[in-house]
Amino acid sequence: MDATPGRTAERLVLGGIGVLCGFMTFVAYDYGLRDSLGPGAGFFPFWLGVLGMALCAALLMQSLQGKNIGESPQALLPHGEGARRAAALLGGVVVAALLLQPLGFRLAMLVFTAGLLLALGVRRPVAIGVFSLASSFGLFHVFYYWLKVPLPTGALGF
Repeated sequence: MDATPGRTAERLVLGGIGVLCGFMTFVAYDYGLRDSLGPGAGFFPFWLGVLGMALCAALLMQSLQGKNIGESPQALLPHGEGARRAAALLGGVVVAALLLQPLGFRLAMLVFTAGLLLALGVRRPVAIGVFSLASSFGLFHVFYYWLKVPLPTGALGF
């Protein structure tokens, strides 16, 4: 069994994510998998946690067998273009979270999606505009009106 620092960190991260998925599964089960209308509040997080634990276990087994599960066992953090894209995603999520209450879901997600597409290298303004509008306003419509999930509308009513 290979015990290089990269492999050890890889296994610790996989174990930690697996434990987190297990905790999520445990908590979601208390919310109930079913209610009178069908799937309950815990249905999606429960099965997402089960899937996460299964994937972590599979990747951990692959790592314990000495096989690479990523670029290489030494690549603990992305670098170069991958690091820039990861930073853009993380920064975008932080900005979107900060804008969610003052601007509302639709406008915050519009800004987030457009910024994310630009950061990922999309350079067609029409494609960025259409996708950003459809995703932000479409998701709001689906969750707010069809699924009855209360989402923030912001000071402008969007």
